[in-house]
Amino acid sequence: MDQKIYLYNTLTRKKEEFKPIQEGKVNFFVCGPTVYDYPHLGHAKTYTQFDFIVKYLRYRGYDVTYVQNITDIDDKIISRSKEKGIVWDKLAREFEAIYIEDMKALSNNSVTKYARATDYIKEIIKQVKVLMEKGFAYQISDGIYYEVAKFANYGKLSGRTESQAEDSVSRIDENKEKRGWNDFCLWKMSKEGEPFWETELGKGRPGWHIEDTAITETLFGPQYDIHGGAVDLIFPHHEAEISQIEAASGKSPMVRYWLHTGFLNIDSEKMSKSKGNFKTIREALKQYNFRVLRFLFLGSHYRSAMDFTDTILEQTKNSLKRIQDFIDKIDVSIDNLEEKRVVNELREKINLALGNDFDTPTAFADLFEFIRSQNTKGISGKYAYNYFVELNQFLDVFEFKKEEIPQEIRDLVKKRVKAKLNKDWAEADRLREEIKKEGYLVEDTKDDCKIKRIMLS
Repeated sequence: MDQKIYLYNTLTRKKEEFKPIQEGKVNFFVCGPTVYDYPHLGHAKTYTQFDFIVKYLRYRGYDVTYVQNITDIDDKIISRSKEKGIVWDKLAREFEAIYIEDMKALSNNSVTKYARATDYIKEIIKQVKVLMEKGFAYQISDGIYYEVAKFANYGKLSGRTESQAEDSVSRIDENKEKRGWNDFCLWKMSKEGEPFWETELGKGRPGWHIEDTAITETLFGPQYDIHGGAVDLIFPHHEAEISQIEAASGKSPMVRYWLHTGFLNIDSEKMSKSKGNFKTIREALKQYNFRVLRFLFLGSHYRSAMDFTDTILEQTKNSLKRIQDFIDKIDVSIDNLEEKRVVNELREKINLALGNDFDTPTAFADLFEFIRSQNTKGISGKYAYNYFVELNQFLDVFEFKKEEIPQEIRDLVKKRVKAKLNKDWAEADRLREEIKKEGYLVEDTKDDCKIKRIMLS
């Protein structure tokens, strides 16, 4: 069975066998957030799916260096800091910390390095100077711009050169002095009341696109293996990255494989504050256990658009519970060679699915078929258990430790038992609901009761 890994490359619009530049070593970059507000569910989808991809590559034996940039200087940050009446870098640090906390809460912990844009000012200046020396950049009144017409291959990633409604467009790069309408700013000259760096380019700050290529050139060199991001970044952001570094270095391609995640909608509509359907990660985590959210994001193929609804979340929670119930019933003392054979077959199937551009829907279908088949045979044993532990290295949605029931829950259960003895059924029901709100289920038996951990919704 073919155990190679194939990736859908946005650049070539086809699946290709994954062959990193250096065998066994993967340099992987994903566009990180602009830290001016609370991260939302769109961030959760993209970064959870890339967290899974990186963890799966590591599971398959690759040494992955995973870098995310943090855009910590930007027009939005400056505007928000003025609204709040606080210094721009204090606002950026606050929301950077919130972003990283939210990623940890989703168990997105595979990033090797978070690289702040402001830590690479010298490298940004160096790259802008090279582009000017090579004739790809020019200066006008408000900044230094990249001349798109000078780069013959502009548009090769997206297949176009003009913006569309769903694009994450360039940020305040309008100036009548520009040579071309889609020329973009590399270095923004200082405006009164805005932060700036005193440099040989003049007093100013970096444009949006240049930070990523300065970071990746510093950490990976001018060419590396994988660049990821949400689909709305393909144009113009990723086109700009390609044109900058390939013009500066003279080397092509900048990246071997481009991976892009699909949109996330809320109840079939694009998420936006104006529509009142904007949901932060923190708000979602108050409603659903992080494992349910991870399972939801991983259950959809990373390139597919996803609809986030309460109905789909409930279905996801029930599906995950089905797997968790199977794991909870496993008896690790059972040593069954036939089970070992079946588990090895399952491993091959799942690796085949995930090796096919990380096809998680097919992998989960194989997993559920295995559970269905095993349930007809009775209790599963150590080979099944060990494989679920193995899967959790990159899925991170299962629980294995038998939790000690907290004393306060045991005390509530004792009160409920007493209420039942006193035939105070209303109080017994109330206590059952109180215990449930704390994340535990009381199952009555003939002579006693059992306490079981459940997923909060």
